[in-house]
Amino acid sequence: MARERRLFSEEFKREAVKLVGQPGASKAAIARDLGIGANLLGRWYRDSNVDAEVAIGREKVSAQEYERMRRELAQVKTERDILKKALGYFAADLK
Repeated sequence: MARERRLFSEEFKREAVKLVGQPGASKAAIARDLGIGANLLGRWYRDSNVDAEVAIGREKVSAQEYERMRRELAQVKTERDILKKALGYFAADLK
């Protein structure tokens, strides 16, 4: 027999997440006390942190932006390595 899916209010979720944020409290113990699964509580906690990061300006970058930054980083690393070799070459000439 299938279990009926329980629905929780946003207020209940917020209060549960607040409990996780308190020092000395484990997600498993809080979930047990509230009668919910630890994985569910963990998902609520992650979701609330993602929302908080977006609210303070830490948005996730798009895949295109990520690729552009990855290519730029690779180029900068290559330039750095070339400059390191040149520095070693010219430093050897000064000796």
